[in-house]
Amino acid sequence: MESTPALDPDLLEKVTNLAKRRGFIFQSAEIYGGFRSTYDYGPLGVNMLRNVKQAWWRSMVQLRDDIVGIDAAILGPPAVWAASGHLETFTDPLVDCRRCKERWREDKIDGVCPNCGSTEFTEPRAFNLMFKTQAGPVEGEGATAYLRPETAQGMFTNFANVLSTIRKKPPFGIAQIGKSFRNEITPQNFVFRTREFEQMEMEYFVPPAEAEQWYQYWVQVRHDWYLDLGIPREMLRLHEHAAADLSHYSKGTTDIEFAYPWGWDELEGIANRGDYDLTQHSNASGTRLEYFDQTANVRYTPYVIEPAAGATRAMMAFLLAAYHEDEVDGETRTLLRLDWRLAPYQVAILPLSKKPELEGVSREVLAKLQPFFMCDYDVTQSIGRRYRRQDEVGTPFCVTVDFGTLEDRAVTVRDRDTTEQTRVKIDDLLAELLDRANVT
Repeated sequence: MESTPALDPDLLEKVTNLAKRRGFIFQSAEIYGGFRSTYDYGPLGVNMLRNVKQAWWRSMVQLRDDIVGIDAAILGPPAVWAASGHLETFTDPLVDCRRCKERWREDKIDGVCPNCGSTEFTEPRAFNLMFKTQAGPVEGEGATAYLRPETAQGMFTNFANVLSTIRKKPPFGIAQIGKSFRNEITPQNFVFRTREFEQMEMEYFVPPAEAEQWYQYWVQVRHDWYLDLGIPREMLRLHEHAAADLSHYSKGTTDIEFAYPWGWDELEGIANRGDYDLTQHSNASGTRLEYFDQTANVRYTPYVIEPAAGATRAMMAFLLAAYHEDEVDGETRTLLRLDWRLAPYQVAILPLSKKPELEGVSREVLAKLQPFFMCDYDVTQSIGRRYRRQDEVGTPFCVTVDFGTLEDRAVTVRDRDTTEQTRVKIDDLLAELLDRANVT
């Protein structure tokens, strides 16, 4: 078992404070005292979260010809969740502290109340994590609906629809990004575990005999995705579940774990779900969810390999991995070493003065770059303070427009990580930045 890399014990607090101060993540309904375990993504956070999702979609759908996407409904009837097993088994063990009356998830507290230190609890009881609601104006069993606790079931229930419309054959996948909801007993660690979150899931349907090889394939592909986007190798590890710890449907599960400030914890799970899901929904609905292989003249229920990641959890890991402090010109500098594909802004345009002649050419530069990069335009405070501000939010490149620009039609490009500055002609600027970002 690998040891957790040495991390700053205050890292979570530093990232949490930066996230609020710079407009990444706010406490939801903060002016009303907040609402526990819900967060709003601010101007920079919404950009970064969108970039995380786009990077996943590009990797999983755009650059492949064997995976397609859908966007299934959030609300679902009880029949779906009965067939999937969620009504019966989607539970956590709930206990009450006999002293302070706080409620906790039993398997997360090691027998000691985090609130008062008591070791006396009620007997554990199963607590279903799904949010239950009513559809329509009349309450009753016939109007019961649930908010989905995962995005997967919409891909299973649409298997036949997708199969009949896209003319694919196994192995092929269905991908989806969307909101999920779980009534967590003990939400914790900022946006790591919340009651409302966003998932990036893909169900890959394969011939049963090929399931193991595709399972191993997706474990490696998903691990490498995080490396490619800048998470250091030593902050990731693979944890294969022992047979005794597998979910009832799983024939194999591997977690990609990240070295969070509190220790190793799950970042993404890859599971070989066998034919459980399609079989369950086929039996419950009376609809055949099978594939007919005309070449072999055989009909079978595909096995499913599922890489399931949280978009919000992934964003948190990228922020934690990117946070750095160093020294520049004798002063401590905070920066986020984010891959340019994830950074909220890729380029910042910084006019050295607010004078109209500089603003005109600065706006010209901005117009050249905006179709290709998310840009910030910042004219407030000294240039040094603006550099520090852009470093702190992870902007890879700053473009300074100065009075010399009016003479030589050149600007200064500053690199976030090295702080090196290079003079570049405006006509060559786009090509220079695309080259630095390795955009082909």
